[in-house]
Amino acid sequence: MSDIASVEIVDSVEKNAFITLYREAGWWREEYDKDPSFIDGIVSGSLLFAVAISADRQMVGMARAVSDGCSDAYIQDVVVARDFRGRGIGARLERRLIEELLKRGVDWIGLIAEPESVEFHRRQGFAVMEGHVPMLFNASEFRGGS
Repeated sequence: MSDIASVEIVDSVEKNAFITLYREAGWWREEYDKDPSFIDGIVSGSLLFAVAISADRQMVGMARAVSDGCSDAYIQDVVVARDFRGRGIGARLERRLIEELLKRGVDWIGLIAEPESVEFHRRQGFAVMEGHVPMLFNASEFRGGS
């Protein structure tokens, strides 16, 4: 049993709940405390933003899809509150995003998995992309110019 009332696609979130989840995931940076207004941009800039709502109406999980809305999408920021982990909530969040993306005709759906989460994502239908390497921009290495 997942102990949640619903998984909903939303246009806004309660900032403190978002911050709590980001902190628990290890994604919150100290400098974010100065101006957490960027959270609105994360939500509105995502094609889909899903939240897991507990029976007492608390946000206990989230996940988002970043996409052009017609061909490719990337799922990211899948996180569930520590006290609610291991109950299928992350899977419900991910499946909800996948279902919504497929309804919109987006059928190339990728993500970058942390090593300990690979099996979780496999169970949702993802596979390792052999011959591909995830990469991250490193600003200190950027040489600029065209």
